[in-house]
Amino acid sequence: MRPSRPEFVTSAHRPRRWRILAASTATILSVVTIDIAGAQFVPPPPPTPPTPPVVLFPNTTDTNSRFAATASLTDLGSNFLRRLGNHATWGTNAAIGSNPGGGGASQAGTSAFPVRLWGEAYGLSSRTGPQGTFVGDKRETIGGVAGFAATLAPDFNLGVWVDQSHTRIDVPLAAQSAVLDLTQVGVNASYSIGPWTIAAAGVHGFGNIASRRQTSLGLTGSGYNGRVDAALGELSYYWSIGQARVVPKTSIEYIRATTDSFAEYGGLNPVSAGPATAERTRFLVGAEVGHYWIVDRRVIDLSAYGKFVDNVAQNVSTVQVSLGNNSIAIQGIRESRYGADAGASASFGLTDALRLYLNYDGKFRDGFHSHQGLLGLEVKW
Repeated sequence: MRPSRPEFVTSAHRPRRWRILAASTATILSVVTIDIAGAQFVPPPPPTPPTPPVVLFPNTTDTNSRFAATASLTDLGSNFLRRLGNHATWGTNAAIGSNPGGGGASQAGTSAFPVRLWGEAYGLSSRTGPQGTFVGDKRETIGGVAGFAATLAPDFNLGVWVDQSHTRIDVPLAAQSAVLDLTQVGVNASYSIGPWTIAAAGVHGFGNIASRRQTSLGLTGSGYNGRVDAALGELSYYWSIGQARVVPKTSIEYIRATTDSFAEYGGLNPVSAGPATAERTRFLVGAEVGHYWIVDRRVIDLSAYGKFVDNVAQNVSTVQVSLGNNSIAIQGIRESRYGADAGASASFGLTDALRLYLNYDGKFRDGFHSHQGLLGLEVKW
């Protein structure tokens, strides 16, 4: 008997499991569609911008030794100029010259000893206090002077001087130091009319400066040049009171110091700096008092002086300091408007034509003071 042929199954007769599967699939798709439609869009985070490069600016104290060197030029130039002026109107000279019995007196240098030659050795200590970005310094100087003078006509004298000095500059709070070697050439002249004497002096100086600055990567160094020019006019009156004297004086002084630009080398972040200039005009008013004694035909003279100082005009430039492509302008240091100078001298006539003298000179300003001691020997013929 042949088996029966299976019957054709229509969709109405499909198994129930297929209908269940189709319904489940439709439900899942509808749920996913609803979730996607209701979800909030969250944008991706923006990209992190690159870190900007660090911009380095010069430290405002990096050039402290530079300002100290410029101030040292003006101080040394002023000291030398003042020495020339004081020598031309020094009461000791007039006292010896007006005393024929005093140690072969030169009678103001007109006859017995028309030519004079001298040498001097000195030491100078100076301090400048903080000012603006300048943290303060201390300076020590040793130097020597040689001078030559002659009486060219009655009551008219002309002298030529040379000064050589070595200065050590220390700026401890900025970890900086410098050395200044300075040569100065000066001339002075005086003319007397009775008790009145008018004197003039001029100075030109030139030198080189070597600076050092401590950094975290060792020392930076620099080398540059400096110059100083100065002029002085002084008027004095010699008032004799027996063997004592009073010599009122008034003077005007102009001084200009310049330092060249430089670029540091070595260390961390070496900087470069432009030129610097300092100009000052001063009036000084004061007097010298003194007394001399004759001991065994030798003159011993003691004197002291004091002057009021008025810095009527000061022009101190800013300095452009650069580190890479960045730069800043830093103001130089100034003196106070008013101040005082004071000093004392002792002179000993060793022979008719030989004289030994000791001088002390002090400068006193608000935020600045200096003290100088000097030993000199004069020969006349």
